[in-house]
Amino acid sequence: MSATLSSAVTPGPPGSGQDLRAPARERLAGRLQQHGALAVLVLVVIIASATSSAFPTWANVSSILGGNAFVWLLALGMTFVIITGGIDLSVGSMYALGGVLGAEGSRTGTWLAILLPLAVGAAWGTMQGLLVARTKMAPFIVTLAGLLGARGLLQALTHEGSKTYLVPKGSFFRQLGGGTWVPVLIVAALFALGALLLTRTRFGANLTALGGNENAALLMGLPVQRTKVLVYVLSGTLAAAAGALGGARLGSGVTTIGVGYELTAIASVVIGGTLLTGGSGSVGGTVSGVLLLAVIHNLIDHYFSQYGSAFTDAVNGAFLALVVLLQTILSRTQKLP
Repeated sequence: MSATLSSAVTPGPPGSGQDLRAPARERLAGRLQQHGALAVLVLVVIIASATSSAFPTWANVSSILGGNAFVWLLALGMTFVIITGGIDLSVGSMYALGGVLGAEGSRTGTWLAILLPLAVGAAWGTMQGLLVARTKMAPFIVTLAGLLGARGLLQALTHEGSKTYLVPKGSFFRQLGGGTWVPVLIVAALFALGALLLTRTRFGANLTALGGNENAALLMGLPVQRTKVLVYVLSGTLAAAAGALGGARLGSGVTTIGVGYELTAIASVVIGGTLLTGGSGSVGGTVSGVLLLAVIHNLIDHYFSQYGSAFTDAVNGAFLALVVLLQTILSRTQKLP
């Protein structure tokens, strides 16, 4: 019975016999959904490099990669959550809280600057995961409350923003966020581990099965509740760690940072091909999504800076709506007989 259910909820991997028997239209739709962001990214980079001599320079590339590297960790955690069919709106607030906790801990030592945000992020994620898994509350409501709660805790710790926590100049913790290569290597290593976790472990397979059909996953005997809790623990921990390392880069815990970061993370994941309905997604797709958004923002700052951040937000919204529309069309194409 388990084998029957497994085959019912788990599509054959690309290149398998099941994939080869699928109609060409379905295979094309699947490839577009999985690799569309990468194709658009390559096209945009080629056009931008050909039309602007400033775009392919090392100064601009390092700005794209190093300046936002830690924020991309929010998208990594969000990938796991969305694959299960959930959502985590608290990551932006946890990012800001992690920065303050990291800066405060750095006054004692680098070990506390790292462990304190990780512990708080894991505890916060555990609380949210338990509410989602045990009480069957909607992830949107739980994590919206988490967003407000984490932001409120941040305001309490900083006395409504009047108190600033600074990272000591001689601290090794500050070096973790400096330059270009250190942030990029840290993020690349975590994304590589995330890809292995999703594609090479039973936990990753459980995520896909849970997002595809939760009832079938329960009948198969999969640890549905534990898996739900773990993805929110992972998301909260990554968000707090990203915030701490971002605080190390800035040299202080900034209370106003992180607003809207959860929407950027969601947009990056969805643009990368992960379905909002769950059951399908990849870390590689998220990498393409975050890089594509980063490149687009860079081009907007270069050519449309006079319009301010409002234009960037408008482009984000329009781009996300277009991608979701295309995903819906592609999903229906794959289901057509």
